Amino acid sequence: MSETTQDMTLDEIKVLLAPVLARHAAFDGWRPQAVAMAAAEKGVDPDVARLAFGDGAMGMIDAWFASIDRGMLDALPPEALAAMSIRRRITALIEARLDLLAPDREALRRAIAIMALPTNAPRAAKLGWRAADAMWRAAGDVATDLNHYSKRMTLGGVYASTLLVFIDDESEGQADTRAFLARRIEGVMRFEKAKAKWRGGGERLSLSRFIGRLRYPSV
Repeated sequence: MSETTQDMTLDEIKVLLAPVLARHAAFDGWRPQAVAMAAAEKGVDPDVARLAFGDGAMGMIDAWFASIDRGMLDALPPEALAAMSIRRRITALIEARLDLLAPDREALRRAIAIMALPTNAPRAAKLGWRAADAMWRAAGDVATDLNHYSKRMTLGGVYASTLLVFIDDESEGQADTRAFLARRIEGVMRFEKAKAKWRGGGERLSLSRFIGRLRYPSV
């Protein structure tokens, strides 16, 4: 263990290793071998690293996704989002996550397969909620009523469906995935505008309804 890591707590070790875990998980799977390789890369005692990730594959995936949350916020600080519309903020935040995930797509594929196991469903749902909550908070959402929950549940579903497109997207710069997301958002906005017009134009576009409609594919 290097001098810079010997005094770190287990939580700090997890934060240090999480961003590089996926690179090794792509080859070794979300298994102890990936932890050992990441520890060697960062100069961490392998026994300490093993303790830090003692909760298995889901613990490793959890830590990696937490690093994606942090990376997203670093890429899009409040001042960068301030001038954007809510629609653009949500799109930009999802796209920032895709950029962070892109180098480790095979690790993501393996992670999704693990999260799909019935025994992992509760924790997978928790991770989806956390990602959606991080995006909504970054976008400036301050809702405390039922909308707080419905927005996050729906956005979590949108993000999950986008990832399923993303893992098989071989286009440059994830262009197909970005187009998929853009089409769905545009379709929702067209629907909301048409509905408002049909009702006489007196109804303002509702952000919660807009996000709620994102769960359905546009035609």
